[in-house]
Amino acid sequence: MPAGLGNPDSDPSDPLADGNEVPWLEPFPDADDPASIVASKESIRLALIAALQHLPPRQRAVLILRDVLKWRAAEVAEALDTSTAAVNSILQRARAQLDQISPSEDKVAEPTEAQQRELLAKYVAAFEAKNVPEIVALFTKDAIFDMPPWLTWYRGRENIGRHLANRCPIQPGELRLVPVIANGGQPGFGAYWRRDGVYSAYNLVVLTLTEEGISHSTTFFDLALFEKFGLPLALD
Repeated sequence: MPAGLGNPDSDPSDPLADGNEVPWLEPFPDADDPASIVASKESIRLALIAALQHLPPRQRAVLILRDVLKWRAAEVAEALDTSTAAVNSILQRARAQLDQISPSEDKVAEPTEAQQRELLAKYVAAFEAKNVPEIVALFTKDAIFDMPPWLTWYRGRENIGRHLANRCPIQPGELRLVPVIANGGQPGFGAYWRRDGVYSAYNLVVLTLTEEGISHSTTFFDLALFEKFGLPLALD
């Protein structure tokens, strides 16, 4: 993710930095089977959140492939063009670092179902009206806002608000949001921008919610994700 590459957060007045050559991590749609969602939700979500926030890229990849997707060490070694011994060593270091962080359900601190519905309803209303002060108020103080394939990313309400006010080209009333669920339980939206009388696919956003508000928003501009999430490329 842009915020995980080690680059400092960006100034909203600077041009967006292109990163099309980077193999970005993408969201995946939830399975249709509710039982499988429940069975995998906690391990996947906690591992993804912890890995994305605290591990360097190679440790992150090994941890997710081995501990979440259950690949064999030899398969990971082949995928990453390294040795099985190196994979085992990287995994050991990644686990040790996460043990120090101790990611847990308490630290994720998600809102209740009712609070989540209220927060997401406010998010939709504020974005469709492009009411920047109301949008910004929904984020936590140190929220992260990134937009692959752009390398540019922002930290904090003020910078998020400056970006939306000065760089986002969509005007009030031109946006429609269709809800999706990604990554084992994260809420998100397919965004459609009205141009020439048609709401066309624009981007797909995935949110991390806490009791204090939205702590991370990632906007993906790869329109191929709409098909993966069962969304049309245009709305009637």
